[in-house]
Amino acid sequence: MAGVMEEIGERIKGLREACDVTAEDMAAELEVPLETYLKWEETGADVPISAIYHMAREFGVEFTEILTGTAAKLDTYHVVRKGEGREVDRYPGYHFEDLAWRYANKIMQPLLVVLDPSDEPAKLVAHGGQEFNMVLEGTVIVTWEDKEFALNAGDCIYFDPSHLHGQRCGSDIPAKFVTIIAE
Repeated sequence: MAGVMEEIGERIKGLREACDVTAEDMAAELEVPLETYLKWEETGADVPISAIYHMAREFGVEFTEILTGTAAKLDTYHVVRKGEGREVDRYPGYHFEDLAWRYANKIMQPLLVVLDPSDEPAKLVAHGGQEFNMVLEGTVIVTWEDKEFALNAGDCIYFDPSHLHGQRCGSDIPAKFVTIIAE
């Protein structure tokens, strides 16, 4: 049985083939050596998130489909929990320093956030666009409108941030998550 990272590689390869794009053309489009691109398809490891956005655009899918394997479109929110058939791993080796990506008319603004247990709960805010949070370590409590979601490592939530929302640490160890905002 393939691991989470390999499944991402399989999805990338399957989408590329379904779109009738060669690996050579995709590597050229992403401006990476062919052997690097083929490694991404084989192992799913070390793929910069900016490359995942680019591939999603090229293949005509939401970037969350490549990460989680679900084609669910954003309604108001969508929670994916590790172990519920659409597993998301901690993504060791991902390149958090090179995440900014212009995606069609949206600006993707990924941030790595660390929440300390002693931090006050975040002020609830609202803004335009779409937001995706993926927990890497610990527990993050996401408040969205009048709902609270306790997300552990590997869980993620994709939601409409025009509703009041915020995040806080939900465990006695620091929590880390990646938040990606498309405006």
